[in-house]
Amino acid sequence: MIGERLRAARKMRGMSQRALAQRAGVSAMAISKYERNLMMPGSETLLRLAQALNVRLEFFLRPLRVQVTTPAFRKRHRLPKKAQQAIQARVQEWVERYLQVEALFPDCAQPFVLPKGWPRQVRSEDDIEHAAEAWRDVWHLGRTPIANMVALFEARGIKVGVLDETHDAFDALTLEANGSPVIVVRRNIPGDRQRFNLAHELAHLVLEVDRAVDEEKAAHRFAAAFLAPRQAVITELGAHRVHLAPAELAWLKHKYGLSMQAWILRARDVGVLTPSAAQSLLREFRRQGWHRREPGAPYPFEEPKRMLRLIWRALAEGLISPARAAELYGKPLEGWQLSLEQAPHGLETASMRY
Repeated sequence: MIGERLRAARKMRGMSQRALAQRAGVSAMAISKYERNLMMPGSETLLRLAQALNVRLEFFLRPLRVQVTTPAFRKRHRLPKKAQQAIQARVQEWVERYLQVEALFPDCAQPFVLPKGWPRQVRSEDDIEHAAEAWRDVWHLGRTPIANMVALFEARGIKVGVLDETHDAFDALTLEANGSPVIVVRRNIPGDRQRFNLAHELAHLVLEVDRAVDEEKAAHRFAAAFLAPRQAVITELGAHRVHLAPAELAWLKHKYGLSMQAWILRARDVGVLTPSAAQSLLREFRRQGWHRREPGAPYPFEEPKRMLRLIWRALAEGLISPARAAELYGKPLEGWQLSLEQAPHGLETASMRY
């Protein structure tokens, strides 16, 4: 067991066996034997390994009880293999903590359920549009803007995690943990991009894309249609337009949580703008540098809250100690004792630090 934990911690840090050996003051051969469970490190060595890897000593002793599928990274990413392994290990560790918290309240589990007829097969753009609207109906969302995508996903049985990842090639990944879907997105991106990534990953969960259709383009189309349904676009913009004002696009961005550029493409896809008019607008965005940073206030990033709420509940009911809560949460308890006035605005989600 310690061997698997040691290997996971090393991969989380993106370290080679030789690099870890140098930091911990042991031989690379010893690290190899520890990881293969051919030799057990003594308590003093284990402490040095924990310090070298910046993990708690308890990390090595935690039992492996989680079956996690291989993460499906966003296709066409350019992540080096070592970066993928580090992300996978960090996600695995966070999922393990999350499921330990959830196990404290088995009655509150909200399973993610695919209704009969889903995943839905799609063969065309119209199929994708209909599927996005049909999934809104499954979740009883109507055709109005979605106030908080993360809260919606958490309420429907999808675990959402946030990764402090600086590699630009990483946007999101999807996996299953003990049969439950998990979507992990990168922090330090605008909230509208985060919401689009979540909707994109949802597409991979609920669609069965025909081989003749590009799966990533289908997921993009589903994401845009899920966030801004066809009829909502026409209601907001009118049936036919020759131009869209930046101020108008900025307002729509904050109403629907969909970027200004995505709104241009959405208007094109539903026929409100001609392809040439949409392309002209996108060229203007590039000329202004808005394709990198859109004008106006950014859309706020949405923080997952379910894991934190369960930990608060466990603390309130005396099921765990503050020290255990910090261990499960993955960050110190400082700042948790918030006043009632601060609480709605001061919540932060633990990063996957281990």
